[in-house]
Amino acid sequence: MSSGDTSRPDWPAFARRVIQLATRSCDTRRAEPPDAPRHPRGGVFVSLRKGGKLRGCMGTLDPDLPLADAVREAAISAAMHDPRYPTLTPAELAETKVEVSILSAAAPMKDLDELVLGRHGVIVRRGKQRGLFLPQVATDHGLSKEEFLTRCAAEKAHLPPDAWRDPSTEVLLFTSEVFRE
Repeated sequence: MSSGDTSRPDWPAFARRVIQLATRSCDTRRAEPPDAPRHPRGGVFVSLRKGGKLRGCMGTLDPDLPLADAVREAAISAAMHDPRYPTLTPAELAETKVEVSILSAAAPMKDLDELVLGRHGVIVRRGKQRGLFLPQVATDHGLSKEEFLTRCAAEKAHLPPDAWRDPSTEVLLFTSEVFRE
C-alpha cells in the first residue's frame, strides 16, 4: 500500500499471505503487513470460511501485541491450530475466504439492553474460564440476546448455560472492525 493510499488496510490479503507461507513451512515474516494507523484495540481474530462454512477462527486478546504480529499469530492459529479442524492445506486455502476482526477494548455489560446484536461481541468469563463470540456470530446464526450469551457461556467458556446471569460471572461487550476479502 502506498503512503498516499487512503483505502482501508488489506488485512485479509496479509493474513492470506501469512497462511500461504505457514502451510508451506516458510518464514511468515516474509509477508509484508499493510500500512495502518495505530489505534487502541482489545484484540484480533482471523476467521476462515470455506464454502460459506467456518473452517477456522482463532485470535488473541492481547492489546499490547503490535497489530501486524497479532494478525500474523491469529492467521497461523486459525489455519493450523484451531482444535475443531485439521490443518488447512495450501490447496484448501485457494477455496477459503479470510476475514480479520480488530476488536475494540471490552467494557462490562451492566444490563442486557446494552447488548446490540450484530454490533457487539461478548466475552463471558468466570475465574480462568473464558469464552468469546464475535459480533457476527449472533447474526450469522439468528440468535437472540439470551441465546447469544447462553451459547457463549456453554460452548466457549465451558460454564453452565445460564452462567451469564450469575453476578460472579463477568460479561464484557466489544465491537469489531471487520475486514473481509
